[in-house]
Amino acid sequence: MKSFAYVKATNVEDAVRAITAEPGAKFLGGGTNLVDLMREGIERPDTVVDVTGLPLNTVEELPGGGLRIGALVRNSALAADRRVRTRYPMLSQALLSGASAQLRNMATVGGNLLQRTRCPYFYDGTSACNKREPGSGCDALDGFNRGGAILGVSDSCIATHPSDMCVALAALDAEVEVRGLDGTRRVPLADLHALPGDTPEIETTLAPGELITAVELPPAPVAANSRYRKVRDRASYAFALVSVAAALEVREGTVSQVRLALGGVAPKPWRAREAERILLNGPADEAAFRRAAEAELATATVRQGNAFKPGLAKATIVATLRELSRELSTEGAGR
Repeated sequence: MKSFAYVKATNVEDAVRAITAEPGAKFLGGGTNLVDLMREGIERPDTVVDVTGLPLNTVEELPGGGLRIGALVRNSALAADRRVRTRYPMLSQALLSGASAQLRNMATVGGNLLQRTRCPYFYDGTSACNKREPGSGCDALDGFNRGGAILGVSDSCIATHPSDMCVALAALDAEVEVRGLDGTRRVPLADLHALPGDTPEIETTLAPGELITAVELPPAPVAANSRYRKVRDRASYAFALVSVAAALEVREGTVSQVRLALGGVAPKPWRAREAERILLNGPADEAAFRRAAEAELATATVRQGNAFKPGLAKATIVATLRELSRELSTEGAGR
């Protein structure tokens, strides 16, 4: 591991100034991703700015029933928060499906937002990877690409975004608060991560030196009936082949509200806007769920190793929506 300078930030302003003064600096929160990348020689910061002492570790009420989540709230604490489990169960479920309990105890919300891909070629310094070394090529295109993305991809990169939490946040219309030298701004979660295009090394829309300080969840009564469903090769400590975050409201057999996002299929958390459009104000039945899933995956681009993913994604969307609609029917019958 390369030697680096260490700075302990005492407030948000100091943290931003410290990292802006050093072009090769990185923020350190839980360290569950950054330290791994430093150990592998992929990240080589000259300075590490430790932000763990900043007052960004609380979950607070917002007017109307939303929540403000500090960037340093631990994943395990957020998953266990009663308000999250009650109002946004898909978020709690997504957090609990990620990594191990030990890692969730260390990982922060801000760090989860910014974790980098687990594509094996990104971690292998002997392989061509445009994300790690721009212009070198992408060995995943014709290599081992079972976990590769099928939506939003380019000829430069087919790596997937690894976060489970971000998929739920995308479905919930979360906003990310960031602080830079020019002050505070808010970025819709859906706009935080960038698609690869010709520049896969640019992974977010954050400006240099900006620090994530919080995530805000708007009130969303529909999210009380929500689920996160994750399909993976093994039951624990594995990244998603496909995941679905869904929330559904049905009135008199018609979909009155729906939220849908996908993970494991794109270089960013994928909000399934086309599927939502087809579902809204239509029948809440399996045929409609299948039409919506087909439409969302119609633009999928597959490689030899991940050609199974469109079918798996469609089946997972249908299964998740079916489960939610049945629970609504059961609740209605019990009244």
